[in-house]
Amino acid sequence: MEHRKKSFLRSRLFLLVIFLGSILIAFAYGRAYYQDMEVRKEIARLQNEVKSLEVKKMETLDVLKYVKSPAFAEEKARLELNMAKPGEKMAVVAGKSAVEKQGGQEAEKELELDSIPNIIKWWNFFVGDENY
Repeated sequence: MEHRKKSFLRSRLFLLVIFLGSILIAFAYGRAYYQDMEVRKEIARLQNEVKSLEVKKMETLDVLKYVKSPAFAEEKARLELNMAKPGEKMAVVAGKSAVEKQGGQEAEKELELDSIPNIIKWWNFFVGDENY
C-alpha cells in the first residue's frame, strides 16, 4: 500500500491533476479579482453620482427657499401682474401699438424707421443726420 502511494505521488497523472487543479484555482481567483474590480468601479461611480445629486438637491432647496420667500412673490407680482406697493407710483410707458392707434405722422415715421436697415440707422446716428 505504501508503495502504491509513493508511485501515485510520483506519477504523471498526479502531476496532471495538481496542474489542472492549480489552473482552476488561478482562474477562479482571477475571475473573483475581476469581479471585485468591477464592483469597486461601480461603487466609485455611484459615490460620484451621490455627490452630484447632493449638489443638485442643495441647489433645488435653495431655489425652493427663494420661491417660498416674500421677495419672489413681490417680484412676480410686480413683473407679471403689474402690481405696486401701497403708496408707490407706477409709470406706464406706451408701446408702439399706442403710437399707431393715435395715427398721424408719428405712426408713419415709426413705420418708416422699421423699414430702414439697422446699419443705416447707426450711420445716421453717428454722422448726425436728423432724418433717422
